[in-house]
Amino acid sequence: MKCIFTLLMTFWGFLLSPVADAALWTITYPRPIDDTDARTEYPIALLKLALDKTGVNYELLPSDRILLTGKALRQLRENREVNVVWSMTDTQREKDLLPIRIPIAKGLIGMRVFVINEEKKDKFAQVKSKGDLLKLTPLQGEEWPDTKILQANGFNVFTVPEFKQAYALLLQGKGDFFPRSVIEITAEMETAGRGSVLQVEPEMALYYPTAMYYFVSKSNPTLARLIETGLERAIADGSFDDLFLSTHKTLLESLNMDSRRIYTLENPLLPPNTPVGNKQLWYSVVTP
Repeated sequence: MKCIFTLLMTFWGFLLSPVADAALWTITYPRPIDDTDARTEYPIALLKLALDKTGVNYELLPSDRILLTGKALRQLRENREVNVVWSMTDTQREKDLLPIRIPIAKGLIGMRVFVINEEKKDKFAQVKSKGDLLKLTPLQGEEWPDTKILQANGFNVFTVPEFKQAYALLLQGKGDFFPRSVIEITAEMETAGRGSVLQVEPEMALYYPTAMYYFVSKSNPTLARLIETGLERAIADGSFDDLFLSTHKTLLESLNMDSRRIYTLENPLLPPNTPVGNKQLWYSVVTP
């Protein structure tokens, strides 16, 4: 009896020990402005898929407070509040953080259609070339890589602290257009554009080669390897593409991407290690 009691105590002691606790991965991502923000659904679902593929025991949680992208990246760099962030890459972000170089949106983050005020739609009817488009003023976020890309290609960019303010300015007739990724615009227009004078310009798009990655702190390479392994397994068994297409194919069709005039821009911020040669990682409409 004493022997059995000792074994039971040893068993329960193990379950409560730090070693057992270490088996649970607590992974924290930035809480969005709105917990119902549909733009976060796919990155979270893909991260869950990748973690499930590894077989680890994990919990995936939002940060305690709302963190916009710039703040989230700074906190990640300091290994505080969050330990994974998904964001568009650039050379500086890859210096500061550890990127997992698998484009989670297969390059669609660089395919941009335009939110416009319908009072300015005649301006866009007159655009016949990239030169014509350069005469118009896009709105973008102050800390976004997109802003520097647009400026490097000759646009005079009107910057705002965060994306909701861009919608507010468009409603006021300021700026000409707000280029939004095809993976963002539908969800945003369902809220910001509903019942307003805002609309999606129907004829054009911009494309610049870029990728949205999961980033982790440089002090956390084990987590990076874990997520990368899970993503690679999901790619290999087809579940990555299944999730991607079930999320985005209908959106792309609704935006009539096949019939749009697409103006391609240079991306001077594209890091040299971007896996542009691996066609499996990119959606065909935006092959770099």
